Amino acid sequence: MPRKPATGRHRITRRTKLATLGLGLALAAGALVVATTTGGTGTAGASEVDKSFFVDITKVPKGTNVDQALQRQGARGTFTVDCGRNENQHFNPDNFIAQPGVRNGAEHLHDYVGNLSTNADSTNESLAKAGTTCKNGDKSTYFWPVVRIDTEEDDENPPAKDVSADRERAKQEKAGTQVDCPDVASKLADVPDPAAAEVERDLDLLDNQVEEANTRIAGGDLKSEQDVRNAVLNPLGDKRKATIDRIAIAIGRTGAQPEDLGGLAACALKKNGQGGLDNGGGNSNGRPAELPGVNEDNEIGDNEGEIQRVERADLTFTSGGARRVVAMPQFLRILYGDAKQTTNGPANVRPRWTCSGFEDRLTDKYPICPEGSKVKRIHSFPNCWDGKNIDSANHRTHIVFADRQGRCPQGFKNVPQLRITLTYDIPRDVQVNGQYKVDAFEQENHNPRSDHDDFANVMGQRLMNQVVRCINSGKRCSQ
Repeated sequence: MPRKPATGRHRITRRTKLATLGLGLALAAGALVVATTTGGTGTAGASEVDKSFFVDITKVPKGTNVDQALQRQGARGTFTVDCGRNENQHFNPDNFIAQPGVRNGAEHLHDYVGNLSTNADSTNESLAKAGTTCKNGDKSTYFWPVVRIDTEEDDENPPAKDVSADRERAKQEKAGTQVDCPDVASKLADVPDPAAAEVERDLDLLDNQVEEANTRIAGGDLKSEQDVRNAVLNPLGDKRKATIDRIAIAIGRTGAQPEDLGGLAACALKKNGQGGLDNGGGNSNGRPAELPGVNEDNEIGDNEGEIQRVERADLTFTSGGARRVVAMPQFLRILYGDAKQTTNGPANVRPRWTCSGFEDRLTDKYPICPEGSKVKRIHSFPNCWDGKNIDSANHRTHIVFADRQGRCPQGFKNVPQLRITLTYDIPRDVQVNGQYKVDAFEQENHNPRSDHDDFANVMGQRLMNQVVRCINSGKRCSQ
Protein backbone atom coordinates (compact mmCIF):
# COMPACT_ATOMS: atom_id res chain seq x y z
CA MET A 1 0.00 0.00 0.00
CA PRO A 2 1.41 3.44 -0.83
CA ARG A 3 2.04 5.77 2.09
CA LYS A 4 -0.43 8.57 2.70
CA PRO A 5 0.71 12.12 2.05
CA ALA A 6 2.14 14.06 4.98
CA THR A 7 -0.41 15.69 7.26
CA GLY A 8 -0.35 18.05 10.22
CA ARG A 9 0.06 15.04 12.55
CA HIS A 10 3.10 13.79 10.65
CA ARG A 11 5.84 14.88 13.03
CA ILE A 12 3.97 13.79 16.15
CA THR A 13 3.36 10.28 14.84
CA ARG A 14 6.97 10.05 13.74
CA ARG A 15 8.05 10.34 17.40
CA THR A 16 6.40 6.99 18.00
CA LYS A 17 8.11 5.51 14.94
CA LEU A 18 11.49 6.64 16.21
CA ALA A 19 10.90 4.96 19.56
CA THR A 20 9.90 1.62 18.03
CA LEU A 21 12.39 1.50 15.15
CA GLY A 22 15.42 3.02 16.87
CA LEU A 23 16.95 -0.21 18.17
CA GLY A 24 16.83 -1.99 14.81
CA LEU A 25 18.34 1.00 13.05
CA ALA A 26 21.07 1.21 15.66
CA LEU A 27 22.05 -2.41 15.09
CA ALA A 28 22.08 -1.87 11.31
CA ALA A 29 24.28 1.21 11.69
CA GLY A 30 26.62 -0.56 14.08
CA ALA A 31 26.19 2.13 16.72
CA LEU A 32 24.17 2.77 19.86
CA VAL A 33 21.24 4.99 18.91
CA VAL A 34 19.23 7.00 21.40
CA ALA A 35 15.70 6.55 20.05
CA THR A 36 14.00 9.61 21.54
CA THR A 37 13.68 13.27 20.66
CA THR A 38 13.25 16.12 23.07
CA GLY A 39 11.80 18.88 20.92
CA GLY A 40 13.21 21.28 23.48
CA THR A 41 14.03 24.90 22.91
CA GLY A 42 16.92 25.42 20.54
CA THR A 43 16.90 21.86 19.21
CA ALA A 44 15.26 20.25 16.24
CA GLY A 45 11.74 18.89 16.53
CA ALA A 46 10.50 15.36 15.96
CA SER A 47 12.30 15.10 12.61
CA GLU A 48 15.64 15.53 14.35
CA VAL A 49 18.38 13.13 13.29
CA ASP A 50 19.74 10.89 16.02
CA LYS A 51 22.79 12.51 17.63
CA SER A 52 24.79 9.27 17.39
CA PHE A 53 24.80 9.79 13.61
CA PHE A 54 27.18 12.77 14.06
CA VAL A 55 30.93 12.81 14.68
CA ASP A 56 33.63 15.43 15.23
CA ILE A 57 35.75 15.16 12.06
CA THR A 58 38.93 15.75 14.08
CA LYS A 59 38.22 12.47 15.88
CA VAL A 60 38.10 10.49 12.60
CA PRO A 61 41.45 8.74 11.89
CA LYS A 62 43.59 10.06 9.04
CA GLY A 63 44.07 7.92 5.94
CA THR A 64 40.50 6.59 5.76
CA ASN A 65 40.03 8.04 2.27
CA VAL A 66 41.26 5.02 0.28
CA ASP A 67 40.48 6.75 -3.03
CA GLN A 68 43.21 9.32 -2.37
CA ALA A 69 45.83 6.57 -2.57
CA LEU A 70 44.40 5.42 -5.91
CA GLN A 71 44.60 8.99 -7.23
CA ARG A 72 48.37 8.92 -6.65
CA GLN A 73 48.93 5.87 -8.86
CA GLY A 74 48.17 4.86 -12.43
CA ALA A 75 47.31 7.43 -15.10
CA ARG A 76 47.32 10.83 -13.40
CA GLY A 77 45.18 12.84 -15.79
CA THR A 78 41.73 14.20 -14.93
CA PHE A 79 38.75 15.62 -16.80
CA THR A 80 36.47 18.04 -14.92
CA VAL A 81 33.00 19.03 -16.14
CA ASP A 82 31.35 22.30 -15.06
CA CYS A 83 27.60 21.65 -14.78
CA GLY A 84 26.78 24.30 -12.19
CA ARG A 85 25.10 23.67 -8.85
CA ASN A 86 21.44 23.26 -9.82
CA GLU A 87 20.76 26.98 -10.17
CA ASN A 88 17.64 26.07 -12.18
CA GLN A 89 16.30 24.12 -9.17
CA HIS A 90 15.74 20.84 -10.97
CA PHE A 91 14.39 18.63 -8.16
CA ASN A 92 12.17 15.57 -8.13
CA PRO A 93 11.67 12.38 -6.09
CA ASP A 94 12.19 10.09 -9.12
CA ASN A 95 14.89 7.59 -10.08
CA PHE A 96 14.66 6.37 -13.68
CA ILE A 97 17.54 3.91 -13.09
CA ALA A 98 16.31 2.09 -9.97
CA GLN A 99 12.56 2.76 -10.35
CA PRO A 100 11.87 3.41 -14.04
CA GLY A 101 8.40 4.74 -14.77
CA VAL A 102 7.45 5.18 -11.10
CA ARG A 103 6.81 8.84 -10.36
CA ASN A 104 7.95 9.82 -6.83
CA GLY A 105 9.46 6.32 -6.60
CA ALA A 106 12.55 7.47 -4.71
CA GLU A 107 10.32 8.81 -1.89
CA HIS A 108 12.99 11.47 -1.26
CA LEU A 109 14.11 14.50 -3.25
CA HIS A 110 17.00 14.42 -5.72
CA ASP A 111 19.24 17.33 -6.67
CA TYR A 112 20.20 17.33 -10.40
CA VAL A 113 22.89 18.84 -12.57
CA GLY A 114 23.55 18.10 -16.23
CA ASN A 115 20.61 16.80 -18.24
CA LEU A 116 17.57 19.09 -17.94
CA SER A 117 14.90 16.46 -18.58
CA THR A 118 15.68 13.74 -16.03
CA ASN A 119 12.58 12.26 -14.41
CA ALA A 120 10.90 8.88 -13.85
CA ASP A 121 10.07 8.52 -17.54
CA SER A 122 13.55 9.22 -18.91
CA THR A 123 14.83 6.96 -21.68
CA ASN A 124 18.01 6.99 -23.72
CA GLU A 125 16.12 8.83 -26.44
CA SER A 126 14.61 11.51 -24.21
CA LEU A 127 17.93 12.16 -22.47
CA ALA A 128 19.76 12.49 -25.79
CA LYS A 129 17.21 15.07 -27.03
CA ALA A 130 17.31 17.26 -23.94
CA GLY A 131 19.34 20.32 -22.95
CA THR A 132 21.98 20.44 -20.24
CA THR A 133 23.45 22.71 -17.58
CA CYS A 134 26.98 21.55 -18.46
CA LYS A 135 29.09 24.21 -20.19
CA ASN A 136 30.71 21.72 -22.58
CA GLY A 137 27.38 20.28 -23.76
CA ASP A 138 27.64 17.06 -21.72
CA LYS A 139 24.06 15.72 -21.52
CA SER A 140 24.87 13.19 -18.81
CA THR A 141 22.65 13.18 -15.75
CA TYR A 142 24.19 13.50 -12.27
CA PHE A 143 21.88 13.32 -9.24
CA TRP A 144 21.98 12.78 -5.47
CA PRO A 145 19.59 13.22 -2.48
CA VAL A 146 19.34 16.76 -1.16
CA VAL A 147 20.63 17.84 2.24
CA ARG A 148 18.25 19.76 4.51
CA ILE A 149 18.48 21.87 7.66
CA ASP A 150 15.58 21.36 10.07
CA THR A 151 15.57 23.57 13.19
CA GLU A 152 11.79 23.81 13.57
CA GLU A 153 9.80 22.96 16.66
CA ASP A 154 6.91 20.48 16.61
CA ASP A 155 4.79 22.40 14.09
CA GLU A 156 2.27 21.23 11.52
CA ASN A 157 3.14 20.57 7.91
CA PRO A 158 0.88 21.67 5.06
CA PRO A 159 -0.83 18.84 3.21
CA ALA A 160 0.97 17.36 0.24
CA LYS A 161 0.41 19.14 -3.03
CA ASP A 162 -0.58 17.03 -6.03
CA VAL A 163 2.16 17.74 -8.57
CA SER A 164 1.22 15.01 -11.04
CA ALA A 165 -0.15 17.54 -13.56
CA ASP A 166 3.09 19.54 -13.48
CA ARG A 167 5.10 16.37 -13.87
CA GLU A 168 3.02 15.26 -16.84
CA ARG A 169 3.61 18.59 -18.58
CA ALA A 170 7.36 18.15 -18.09
CA LYS A 171 7.34 14.54 -19.25
CA GLN A 172 9.34 13.84 -22.38
CA GLU A 173 7.47 12.64 -25.41
CA LYS A 174 7.79 8.87 -25.71
CA ALA A 175 10.22 7.79 -28.41
CA GLY A 176 8.82 6.15 -31.53
CA THR A 177 10.95 4.09 -33.89
CA GLN A 178 14.64 4.92 -33.47
CA VAL A 179 17.90 3.55 -34.82
CA ASP A 180 20.02 1.67 -32.29
CA CYS A 181 23.73 1.61 -33.23
CA PRO A 182 26.77 0.06 -31.49
CA ASP A 183 28.98 2.43 -29.55
CA VAL A 184 32.36 2.85 -31.26
CA ALA A 185 34.28 5.00 -28.76
CA SER A 186 34.05 2.34 -26.04
CA LYS A 187 35.75 -0.16 -28.38
CA LEU A 188 38.82 2.03 -28.87
CA ALA A 189 41.40 0.90 -26.33
CA ASP A 190 43.58 3.94 -27.01
CA VAL A 191 44.00 6.58 -29.70
CA PRO A 192 47.56 7.75 -30.58
CA ASP A 193 47.99 11.52 -30.34
CA PRO A 194 48.76 12.00 -34.08
CA ALA A 195 45.39 10.44 -34.94
CA ALA A 196 43.36 12.05 -32.15
CA ALA A 197 41.93 15.04 -34.01
CA GLU A 198 40.83 12.96 -37.01
CA VAL A 199 39.31 10.23 -34.84
CA GLU A 200 37.38 12.78 -32.78
CA ARG A 201 35.94 14.34 -35.94
CA ASP A 202 34.82 10.91 -37.14
CA LEU A 203 33.29 10.01 -33.76
CA ASP A 204 31.36 13.28 -33.91
CA LEU A 205 30.25 12.37 -37.43
CA LEU A 206 28.95 8.99 -36.22
CA ASP A 207 26.76 10.74 -33.63
CA ASN A 208 25.51 13.18 -36.25
CA GLN A 209 24.67 10.35 -38.64
CA VAL A 210 22.46 8.70 -36.00
CA GLU A 211 20.78 12.00 -35.16
CA GLU A 212 20.04 12.69 -38.84
CA ALA A 213 18.62 9.17 -39.27
CA ASN A 214 16.28 9.60 -36.29
CA THR A 215 15.19 13.02 -37.58
CA ARG A 216 14.31 11.48 -40.94
CA ILE A 217 12.28 8.72 -39.27
CA ALA A 218 10.47 11.24 -37.06
CA GLY A 219 9.41 13.16 -40.19
CA GLY A 220 6.66 10.59 -40.70
CA ASP A 221 6.91 10.30 -44.50
CA LEU A 222 8.14 6.68 -44.29
CA LYS A 223 5.00 4.57 -43.97
CA SER A 224 6.35 1.05 -43.38
CA GLU A 225 9.25 -0.59 -41.62
CA GLN A 226 10.63 -1.65 -44.98
CA ASP A 227 10.54 1.99 -46.11
CA VAL A 228 12.59 2.89 -43.03
CA ARG A 229 15.10 0.14 -43.74
CA ASN A 230 15.48 1.08 -47.40
CA ALA A 231 15.60 4.85 -46.95
CA VAL A 232 17.36 5.16 -43.58
CA LEU A 233 18.81 2.02 -42.02
CA ASN A 234 20.72 0.60 -44.98
CA PRO A 235 22.24 3.94 -46.10
CA LEU A 236 23.15 4.65 -42.47
CA GLY A 237 25.08 1.37 -42.31
CA ASP A 238 27.04 2.33 -45.41
CA LYS A 239 27.89 5.77 -44.01
CA ARG A 240 28.95 4.32 -40.66
CA LYS A 241 31.16 1.71 -42.32
CA ALA A 242 32.99 4.37 -44.30
CA THR A 243 33.47 6.50 -41.17
CA ILE A 244 34.62 3.56 -39.04
CA ASP A 245 37.05 2.51 -41.75
CA ARG A 246 38.56 6.00 -41.66
CA ILE A 247 39.04 5.68 -37.89
CA ALA A 248 40.92 2.40 -38.33
CA ILE A 249 43.05 3.88 -41.14
CA ALA A 250 43.90 6.98 -39.08
CA ILE A 251 45.05 4.81 -36.16
CA GLY A 252 46.97 2.43 -38.45
CA ARG A 253 48.73 5.35 -40.15
CA THR A 254 50.52 6.11 -36.85
CA GLY A 255 52.02 2.62 -36.74
CA ALA A 256 49.65 1.44 -34.03
CA GLN A 257 47.58 -1.70 -34.45
CA PRO A 258 43.96 -0.57 -35.00
CA GLU A 259 41.22 -2.32 -33.02
CA ASP A 260 38.89 -4.77 -34.72
CA LEU A 261 35.88 -2.56 -35.38
CA GLY A 262 34.13 -5.01 -37.67
CA GLY A 263 30.43 -5.41 -37.03
CA LEU A 264 29.96 -1.94 -35.53
CA ALA A 265 28.55 -0.36 -38.68
CA ALA A 266 25.21 -2.18 -38.74
CA CYS A 267 22.34 -0.61 -36.76
CA ALA A 268 18.95 -1.99 -35.73
CA LEU A 269 15.51 -0.45 -35.28
CA LYS A 270 14.10 -0.03 -31.79
CA LYS A 271 10.42 0.72 -31.30
CA ASN A 272 8.97 2.80 -28.44
CA GLY A 273 12.08 2.47 -26.32
CA GLN A 274 11.86 -1.33 -26.25
CA GLY A 275 14.98 -3.42 -26.31
CA GLY A 276 16.67 -3.79 -22.95
CA LEU A 277 17.00 -3.05 -19.26
CA ASP A 278 18.12 0.50 -20.03
CA ASN A 279 14.81 1.74 -21.39
CA GLY A 280 12.66 3.27 -18.67
CA GLY A 281 8.98 3.99 -18.97
CA GLY A 282 7.77 0.56 -17.98
CA ASN A 283 7.00 -0.53 -14.44
CA SER A 284 7.98 -4.17 -14.14
CA ASN A 285 8.44 -4.22 -10.38
CA GLY A 286 4.75 -4.37 -9.51
CA ARG A 287 4.74 -0.98 -7.77
CA PRO A 288 2.17 1.72 -8.48
CA ALA A 289 2.96 4.10 -11.34
CA GLU A 290 2.92 7.06 -8.96
CA LEU A 291 3.49 7.46 -5.22
CA PRO A 292 2.60 10.49 -3.04
CA GLY A 293 4.55 13.54 -4.16
CA VAL A 294 6.10 16.64 -2.65
CA ASN A 295 4.27 19.45 -0.88
CA GLU A 296 4.55 23.15 -1.64
CA ASP A 297 7.82 23.33 0.34
CA ASN A 298 9.43 20.50 -1.67
CA GLU A 299 9.09 18.17 1.32
CA ILE A 300 8.13 14.54 0.86
CA GLY A 301 7.34 11.91 3.50
CA ASP A 302 9.44 12.54 6.58
CA ASN A 303 12.02 14.49 4.57
CA GLU A 304 11.37 17.93 6.01
CA GLY A 305 13.33 21.15 6.31
CA GLU A 306 15.08 23.75 4.18
CA ILE A 307 16.99 22.39 1.17
CA GLN A 308 20.67 23.32 1.13
CA ARG A 309 21.92 24.08 -2.37
CA VAL A 310 25.48 22.92 -2.83
CA GLU A 311 28.02 25.70 -2.63
CA ARG A 312 30.12 23.81 -5.15
CA ALA A 313 29.65 20.61 -7.18
CA ASP A 314 32.90 19.20 -8.59
CA LEU A 315 32.45 16.51 -11.26
CA THR A 316 35.81 14.96 -12.12
CA PHE A 317 36.74 11.83 -14.06
CA THR A 318 39.98 10.09 -13.03
CA SER A 319 41.78 6.81 -13.76
CA GLY A 320 40.71 5.29 -10.44
CA GLY A 321 44.27 4.03 -10.08
CA ALA A 322 44.37 2.26 -13.46
CA ARG A 323 47.35 2.59 -15.79
CA ARG A 324 45.00 3.27 -18.70
CA VAL A 325 41.24 3.59 -19.14
CA VAL A 326 38.92 2.97 -22.07
CA ALA A 327 35.78 4.87 -23.01
CA MET A 328 32.59 4.04 -21.14
CA PRO A 329 29.64 3.40 -23.48
CA GLN A 330 26.95 5.99 -23.99
CA PHE A 331 23.92 5.51 -21.68
CA LEU A 332 25.92 3.48 -19.13
CA ARG A 333 24.12 3.58 -15.76
CA ILE A 334 26.11 3.63 -12.50
CA LEU A 335 24.92 3.66 -8.88
CA TYR A 336 27.00 4.72 -5.90
CA GLY A 337 26.09 3.73 -2.34
CA ASP A 338 22.83 2.11 -1.21
CA ALA A 339 19.67 4.08 -0.43
CA LYS A 340 18.21 1.05 1.40
CA GLN A 341 21.23 -0.09 3.37
CA THR A 342 19.23 -1.11 6.46
CA THR A 343 17.38 -3.63 4.27
CA ASN A 344 20.15 -4.66 1.89
CA GLY A 345 23.03 -4.75 4.34
CA PRO A 346 26.44 -3.03 4.29
CA ALA A 347 27.89 -4.48 1.05
CA ASN A 348 27.46 -1.26 -0.96
CA VAL A 349 27.92 1.24 1.87
CA ARG A 350 31.05 3.37 1.60
CA PRO A 351 32.21 6.23 3.88
CA ARG A 352 31.72 9.50 2.04
CA TRP A 353 31.30 12.39 4.50
CA THR A 354 34.11 14.79 5.45
CA CYS A 355 35.03 18.47 5.90
CA SER A 356 37.13 20.83 3.81
CA GLY A 357 40.74 20.55 4.91
CA PHE A 358 40.13 17.00 6.17
CA GLU A 359 39.66 15.18 2.86
CA ASP A 360 42.17 12.50 3.88
CA ARG A 361 39.56 11.14 6.30
CA LEU A 362 36.07 9.94 5.35
CA THR A 363 33.32 8.80 7.69
CA ASP A 364 29.91 7.15 7.41
CA LYS A 365 28.51 9.70 9.90
CA TYR A 366 27.54 13.35 9.52
CA PRO A 367 30.69 15.40 10.23
CA ILE A 368 30.91 18.26 12.69
CA CYS A 369 33.54 20.54 11.16
CA PRO A 370 35.85 23.08 12.84
CA GLU A 371 34.95 26.75 12.47
CA GLY A 372 35.58 27.86 8.88
CA SER A 373 35.53 24.32 7.47
CA LYS A 374 32.73 23.19 5.11
CA VAL A 375 30.72 19.95 5.10
CA LYS A 376 31.57 17.76 2.10
CA ARG A 377 30.29 14.57 0.44
CA ILE A 378 32.76 12.69 -1.79
CA HIS A 379 31.31 10.00 -4.06
CA SER A 380 33.81 7.93 -6.11
CA PHE A 381 31.84 5.66 -8.44
CA PRO A 382 32.49 2.06 -9.58
CA ASN A 383 34.91 2.00 -12.51
CA CYS A 384 35.24 -1.57 -13.85
CA TRP A 385 32.82 -2.24 -16.73
CA ASP A 386 31.95 -5.73 -18.00
CA GLY A 387 32.52 -4.55 -21.59
CA LYS A 388 29.01 -5.53 -22.71
CA ASN A 389 26.07 -4.11 -20.75
CA ILE A 390 24.99 -0.58 -19.94
CA ASP A 391 22.78 -1.83 -17.11
CA SER A 392 21.99 -5.03 -15.20
CA ALA A 393 19.04 -6.44 -13.28
CA ASN A 394 20.36 -5.15 -9.93
CA HIS A 395 22.01 -2.10 -11.61
CA ARG A 396 25.38 -3.16 -10.13
CA THR A 397 26.85 -6.34 -11.58
CA HIS A 398 27.68 -4.72 -14.95
CA ILE A 399 30.05 -2.23 -13.27
CA VAL A 400 32.05 -2.78 -10.08
CA PHE A 401 34.94 -1.21 -8.17
CA ALA A 402 38.59 -1.77 -8.99
CA ASP A 403 40.79 -3.19 -6.24
CA ARG A 404 43.27 -1.10 -4.25
CA GLN A 405 45.83 -1.44 -7.02
CA GLY A 406 43.35 -0.08 -9.56
CA ARG A 407 42.88 -3.49 -11.19
CA CYS A 408 39.56 -4.84 -12.48
CA PRO A 409 38.20 -8.39 -12.13
CA GLN A 410 38.91 -10.71 -15.04
CA GLY A 411 36.81 -9.82 -18.08
CA PHE A 412 36.16 -6.24 -16.87
CA LYS A 413 37.67 -3.04 -18.29
CA ASN A 414 38.87 0.09 -16.49
CA VAL A 415 36.70 3.05 -17.50
CA PRO A 416 37.00 6.64 -16.21
CA GLN A 417 36.03 6.85 -12.56
CA LEU A 418 33.56 9.62 -11.79
CA ARG A 419 34.23 11.46 -8.53
CA ILE A 420 31.51 13.87 -7.37
CA THR A 421 32.50 16.25 -4.55
CA LEU A 422 29.69 18.29 -3.00
CA THR A 423 30.48 21.20 -0.65
CA TYR A 424 27.90 22.76 1.71
CA ASP A 425 28.00 25.93 3.81
CA ILE A 426 26.15 24.65 6.88
CA PRO A 427 26.35 26.84 10.02
CA ARG A 428 28.47 25.23 12.72
CA ASP A 429 25.78 25.54 15.39
CA VAL A 430 23.47 23.52 13.11
CA GLN A 431 26.16 20.84 12.83
CA VAL A 432 26.77 20.73 16.59
CA ASN A 433 23.02 20.54 17.32
CA GLY A 434 22.53 17.68 14.83
CA GLN A 435 20.10 19.67 12.70
CA TYR A 436 21.13 18.74 9.16
CA LYS A 437 20.31 15.51 7.34
CA VAL A 438 20.25 13.81 3.98
CA ASP A 439 16.93 12.90 2.33
CA ALA A 440 16.22 9.19 2.58
CA PHE A 441 13.62 6.44 2.47
CA GLU A 442 11.51 6.54 5.63
CA GLN A 443 12.94 3.31 7.06
CA GLU A 444 16.45 4.81 6.96
CA ASN A 445 15.59 7.52 9.52
CA HIS A 446 18.06 9.84 7.70
CA ASN A 447 20.96 7.52 8.47
CA PRO A 448 24.02 9.06 6.76
CA ARG A 449 25.04 5.56 5.66
CA SER A 450 22.09 5.62 3.22
CA ASP A 451 23.66 8.47 1.22
CA HIS A 452 23.98 7.60 -2.47
CA ASP A 453 24.49 9.04 -5.94
CA ASP A 454 23.45 8.18 -9.52
CA PHE A 455 24.93 8.79 -12.96
CA ALA A 456 24.00 8.01 -16.57
CA ASN A 457 26.54 8.76 -19.30
CA VAL A 458 24.96 10.77 -22.13
CA MET A 459 28.20 12.23 -23.48
CA GLY A 460 28.74 12.15 -27.23
CA GLN A 461 31.45 9.74 -28.32
CA ARG A 462 33.86 12.57 -29.22
CA LEU A 463 33.56 14.08 -25.73
CA MET A 464 34.02 10.72 -24.03
CA ASN A 465 37.11 10.12 -26.16
CA GLN A 466 38.49 13.45 -24.91
CA VAL A 467 37.92 12.30 -21.33
CA VAL A 468 39.92 9.12 -21.98
CA ARG A 469 42.78 10.95 -23.71
CA CYS A 470 43.11 13.53 -20.93
CA ILE A 471 43.27 10.83 -18.26
CA ASN A 472 45.68 8.53 -20.08
CA SER A 473 48.01 11.37 -21.14
CA GLY A 474 48.26 12.80 -17.62
CA LYS A 475 46.64 16.10 -18.56
CA ARG A 476 44.40 18.13 -16.23
CA CYS A 477 41.48 19.06 -18.48
CA SER A 478 38.54 21.22 -17.47
CA GLN A 479 35.49 22.19 -19.54
